[in-house]
Amino acid sequence: MNGHPQLEARGVTVRFGGLTAVDDVSAAFAAGELVGIIGPNGAGKTTFFNALSGVQQPTSGELFAHGQRLTGAKPHQYAAHGIARTFQTPRVFGQLSVAANIDFGLQFAGLHRKSSWLLKDEDSILHLIGLSDQAGLPAAAITPSQQRLLEIGMALATRPKLLLLDEVAAGLTEAEVDSMAQLIRRLRDELDLTVIWIEHAVTTLLRYVERVIVLHQGRKIADGTPAEVVRNAEVIEAYLGDEIEAVPEPVPAVGLAPGDRPLAAGRGQTSA
Repeated sequence: MNGHPQLEARGVTVRFGGLTAVDDVSAAFAAGELVGIIGPNGAGKTTFFNALSGVQQPTSGELFAHGQRLTGAKPHQYAAHGIARTFQTPRVFGQLSVAANIDFGLQFAGLHRKSSWLLKDEDSILHLIGLSDQAGLPAAAITPSQQRLLEIGMALATRPKLLLLDEVAAGLTEAEVDSMAQLIRRLRDELDLTVIWIEHAVTTLLRYVERVIVLHQGRKIADGTPAEVVRNAEVIEAYLGDEIEAVPEPVPAVGLAPGDRPLAAGRGQTSA
């Protein structure tokens, strides 16, 4: 380690014509952190996320990985720095098998990059995310929650150092959301990842992350622990008190045993 943050944004602004979607946002993410990004609809969360991952170039500001300038780099160059992400709508190859989707991700893995035994091949990754039983099925034939898991698996297959998760709990049942959150925490702990997680399921996110960044109208209005953020007057006003009323009890970390099957085990398959 060189002492620099794993990923850092300095004064990032993104404009679309006369609209400022992200307004002078700075944030640094240290190795091993589990950070949530929240904000009301239209707060600029996804645009900021897109800037962090190289999908959207900032209008102004700078991005760095381990102190190396990333501003203007292409998404594949971000991947070379060990940065992987998911999208709000899972981007899986529906006609390919679940296993083949994982294999596709492995083609982009940095061979020089040290990785856990949990990510050594497609079988181990499928076991990790609980999709071993679905390995031979077309990706289009598995449930939406399983497709979200598969996209996480594809991102993990690149053997990242930093994982950006964009609303991976969207559309899931309450039980599935909780299972997904537990999996995210376990992946961070067992794989020594830095995880940045955007989510509309604010209550769940606050139970699992250690730090929260709040965006509102494109600006960063808070950055701290969940307990600090939910007491922030500007945050309460932005949410009108609807979702930020009390601090949920944090969930203690639980190790991921080799036989654990986090979310998808036992789920029925749907037909295409």
